[in-house]
Amino acid sequence: MSIASVLIPSDKPDGAATSSAGPRYSLLLSTDPGLVEAAQRLRYDVFTSTPGFALPESGAGARDVDRFDEFCDHLLVRDDDTGELVGCYRMLAPAGAIAAGGLYTATEFDLGALDPLRPSLVEMGRAVVRDGHRNGGVVLLMWAGILAYLDRYGYDYVIGCVSVPIGGSDGEAPGSQLRGVRDFVRSRHAAPPEYRVYPHRPVVVDGKTLDEIAPPARPSVPALMRGYLRLGAKSCGEPALDPDFGVGDFCVLLDKGQADTRYLRRLRSVSAAAQMSSEMAGGER
Repeated sequence: MSIASVLIPSDKPDGAATSSAGPRYSLLLSTDPGLVEAAQRLRYDVFTSTPGFALPESGAGARDVDRFDEFCDHLLVRDDDTGELVGCYRMLAPAGAIAAGGLYTATEFDLGALDPLRPSLVEMGRAVVRDGHRNGGVVLLMWAGILAYLDRYGYDYVIGCVSVPIGGSDGEAPGSQLRGVRDFVRSRHAAPPEYRVYPHRPVVVDGKTLDEIAPPARPSVPALMRGYLRLGAKSCGEPALDPDFGVGDFCVLLDKGQADTRYLRRLRSVSAAAQMSSEMAGGER
């Protein structure tokens, strides 16, 4: 694999007016150190500007970095009109997980129940989108990229952590939204018992477990969680406390073979349409 390649090209022709056609986005697959550093800066900027997330402030150019980054393939959404990186996430394939000494998710959960899936299990994580680009096109492109990655390398499962801030807002008690999201996914989107995982550090807020915290009138399910659930993913159990970010993390598992077929077709059409557009544009030059 080259250190930077276009996984899904823009589906808009070169020269399209930005005012009428909107931004042109491409999805890159990269291990290039410079691009990875740009993704780390974007992650830091988004995390520190998101209400409820607790990450230490730092100076200009600060990055969100951990030991898993060097073993991952990084998927990057680029605004082709400006060259700006506007979204990113990373994929840790089975070989990368072995080299890294395990999955990031395993630092928060006992994943023993998922051991039979490991040869075909990819971890997706650190997904962010820059403010001003959080539109359906970017999100759809990111999910299409996940599917394209699985299809390209022949993997069947995606695992990831989905974060819900613990801090209360709008008069809600700390942990209330986390309790609401937990109740929602447990009642409607729970993984089968054989895929149940267990948090190393269960969520406790001000001395209270989630069951002791009153749920909100209506839970606010994070966009990343909604995307997983729309595809047919399942929540694998109780959330884990991540004190570094001030969030509760859910372990979510997607089985490509059990995914929503209509949404899969839509995602594959995004990739196919973009590829066809790129090939047609290339033929005209």
